[in-house]
Parts: sequence; structure tokens; C-alpha cells
Amino acid sequence: MSKLTQSTAWQALESHFEEIRDLHMRDQFAEDPERFSRFSLQLDDLLFDFSKNRITDKTVKLLCQLAEDCQVPAWIEKMFAGDSINHTEQRAVLHIALRNRNNQAIKTDGQDVMPDVRAMLDKMRQFSEQIRSRQWRGYTEQPITDIVNIGVGGSDLGPLMATEALRPYAIHDLNMHFVSNVDENHISDTLETLKPETTLFILASKSFTTSDTLVNAHTARKWFLKTAADNAAIGKHFVAVSNNTGAAIDFGIQPDNIFKMWDWVGGRYSMWSAVGLPIAISIGMDHFEQLLQGAHEMDEHFRTAPLEKNMPVILALLGIWYSNFFKSQAYALLPYDQHLRYLPDYLRQADMESNGKRIDRDGNVVDYDTGPIVFGQLGITGQHAFYQLMHQGTKLIPADIIAPISNMQCIRGHHRLLMANVFAQAEAFMRGKTEDEARAELKAEGLNKELIEILLPNKIFPGNKPTNTLLFKTLNPLSLGRLISLYEHKIFVQGIIWNINSYDQWGVELGKQLASNVLAELEDHNEVTSHDSSTNGLINYYKRSRPHND
Repeated sequence: MSKLTQSTAWQALESHFEEIRDLHMRDQFAEDPERFSRFSLQLDDLLFDFSKNRITDKTVKLLCQLAEDCQVPAWIEKMFAGDSINHTEQRAVLHIALRNRNNQAIKTDGQDVMPDVRAMLDKMRQFSEQIRSRQWRGYTEQPITDIVNIGVGGSDLGPLMATEALRPYAIHDLNMHFVSNVDENHISDTLETLKPETTLFILASKSFTTSDTLVNAHTARKWFLKTAADNAAIGKHFVAVSNNTGAAIDFGIQPDNIFKMWDWVGGRYSMWSAVGLPIAISIGMDHFEQLLQGAHEMDEHFRTAPLEKNMPVILALLGIWYSNFFKSQAYALLPYDQHLRYLPDYLRQADMESNGKRIDRDGNVVDYDTGPIVFGQLGITGQHAFYQLMHQGTKLIPADIIAPISNMQCIRGHHRLLMANVFAQAEAFMRGKTEDEARAELKAEGLNKELIEILLPNKIFPGNKPTNTLLFKTLNPLSLGRLISLYEHKIFVQGIIWNINSYDQWGVELGKQLASNVLAELEDHNEVTSHDSSTNGLINYYKRSRPHND
């Protein structure tokens, strides 16, 4: 057994789980009229209701004791102090510095990173305002009308999610496009309606060696030069976000058009950096800095609030409770706002790439579950898809329901129906429907006794399905910043408790390495024998079947 599962706090939670595993939340609410007020937290207009969870006061106390024993407060300070908590890559983890909105120094290796961060924000402001004001002109002196961000992973999902979330703040005649898939259909479909003379490409790759991004970048370059026919024109239509200045220059990008990244920023936490350049161009730098401000406010709350009043900590501990004690394998994110449609995709990467680990910080294989399977989509869409399994299936799937109290248009009939679904679904997950309630409903429909008995089992819902509800006034840069920061820190806390490094991604690197090896074997038509029989068979079938001029 590991230190974690042998710890006093863990053993106490296991004993407590046996005591309360069969408690039903509908009974807990009936017995405790103050349950909502005791199990909810608020930061400005962000309300976090966690009362619909299978917990008691003792549960929260024991979970907080686990966090204390795992030294979560000390690890929080290590991150903010710039310590190399990404120990396998010997790097600090300082995405919090990117949105540091006060004058406090944040150091790593004795060097204050804030002057460089502020300088890059100034550069982003200058560039984004040139594009938005139409001062930046292409090689034919026409203004830019379309921005194509070429990246993958965090260099794609973060800007994609945020620009869609903040669409009401965008210039609507400045079109944003995102290309991430190396499948040629993605880049081809994107380019087919664009004009080279009015298109700007942002190439986002920290290393500037990511094969998926570079293949798309070279395709875009070739497409552009078919019309421009002059390499010098590239400087007005291609910029880069990278830590590899030399490679970007070799591509043809002007040095002044390279926006720096740092090795202490992980890709899935990089939307706060120059990777967020598409966001700044879309919504303006003032609004981008409001996004940073919202995240900073959550950072400060996370750093200073006691564990039992700390939103990210409580959210993380509830996940531990279900993953490790109820043995839940999945976790659903259910936003009820059309503009948050990419939020589940973004947070799925952040969570599963961070905490999908089986080796602890001491190099040992863990003997407990770590990161859950994260999935989700817009709540209204999900209600007509996978909610059936969540309500009546055999699996326990905790869920976060996320909704704004209003939006920019807020057409009463639309928004009230939306919110009715938010509150009804959360209640339905918690309450379920008993046999007596189902029987009474069927009787009220006038059905005969025989048909009632046939239908009755199908009309019963066990309930007791946990949800958190997160409400905020409206979806704006400030509230989005708070929300994303909340989940980033939740992931960090779970990683600390599981004693894993949330900031490396060796599984991702394995896939890249193997793909590189196979790519070399696809360059000719010779039979391959270097793999297992299945892989050999698939590769050879592909090579025989593809066009010979390919």
C-alpha cells in the first residue's frame, strides 16, 4: 500500500464512507433546511453550490484534513514562489504569473519573470490594436479580415474556447479561424473561402517543432505564396508564438513578429500568454486583461482562503471523494450557455493530460485511481443524449452544472426556460423518483393496474446523483477568467493529493515519437515487418491501397 492509502486521513475517510455510503441526499435535505447555506461558497458573483453531494459536515472536515496532511497549502506556496514543482522537467509552473495583476515579483531561479510578462502583454496590445484598427496592412495594402490560428492542444483549445465564449465582445467583421487537425480537410476547408491578401496566420508552437502544427503551417505558407509569389510578403501575413525564435525566423517570420513563450508555461495552461493573441485580437486587449484579472482574483482566493472555504480545494476534494471512495470513473461538465460549448473540450484536456498519470512523484506505480474520464457538452444538448445514462444507468457520474444568471441579450422566454432546466436537472439528479411517486403518477394518467405494474420499474429513478452548480451573473471576460482559474487549481490540488506531477505529459510525447518512426516507413511502398503483426498488417494494407502517386 502507498503512503497515501495508509495515511490516517485516508483510513478515516474509508471508515466514514462505509458509514454514509447509503445515505440519500433527499433525506439529508429534508432533515437539514440549512444545507444549502452551509455547503455553498461565493467569490464576488460566482456562486459554488456543492450541497447536492453525498457528504456531511464530517465528510468535509475529513477531506480537508486529507488536504492538510498532503501539504496542499505548502504546495500552493511552492507554485506561487516559482519552485520547480514540475520535477520531471525541472521547471517552475507559473501560469499564475501571466495573470499577476499587482506589482508583486514572481521569481524562478532567482529571476523575476514579471518584467518579461508585462513586456509581452505590451507587445500583444500594440499588435492586436494594429490589426483591430486596420492599421496593419497585408502585402497589397489591404486590411486583415481573417485570422487563422494554427496550433494543437493548448495552443488551439484555449484560444478557441475563449474566443467563442467571449464572442459578444468581438469585432464581428474580423473572422477567427482555428486549425489543429493534421487531416488536410481541416486546413483545406478553412482556406477555401479566404483571400491570401487579407489573411493573417498565427503559428502557435512553443518548440516550433510540433509536426502537426508545422505541416499545417507549411500548407498555409504554400497556399499563400501561390498568390503572393514573394517570400518577403510572408512577414506581413505570418506571426509566431514560440520559444524557438530561430526556427520561426527560418520559416520566414520577421523577428519583431515572434511572441515569446517560456518553458515554465505548459501548453494546456498557456491561453493567458501570447498563445492568447487570437483572444486579444478578437475581443481587444482591454477585455483580455479583464480575463487575466478574473483569473488573478481566483488565484488570490486560492492562495489565501482556508481549505474549508476555498473553492478550488473543495471542488478538488469532492472529486477525490467520488473517484477514490465511491470508485466513480467519470466526471461530467455541463455548461448551460451556448458560448461555452468548447469549455468541456478545453477542460477535458486540462484535466486528463494533467492527472492521467500512474507514476507518483517518487517513481512508484500508484495503487489508487487518479484522473477521471472527463466528458461533457452543452447541458440542453446532453439532456437529449447521455443524461439518460446519468439518471438511470449503472454508473455514478458526478457532474458540474455551469450557467450564467443572464446574458447580453437575455430574451426572457429563452433564458428562463434554460434556467428552469438547470435547476430541474440538478434537483432530479439529487431526488430521483421513488416507487410510490412513480405509481401515483401512473395512476393519475388513468392506466390500468396491469399496465402500471409493467411500466413501474422503468419510471423509478434512484437519484442520489451528485452535482455541483456554478452560477455567475453573466459570461464576460472577468467571469470566464475566474472560472478557468478555478478548474486549473482544482486539477493542481488533486495532483498534489494523488502525489503525481500534473505538469508533464510523457504519454503525449510517446505518441509523437512513435508517429515519427512510422512516418519514415510510409515514404515508400516497401513492405513493413518491424512491428507486431497487427501494426504491420495495417501499414502494409494502407501502402498497398493508397494511390501510387501519393
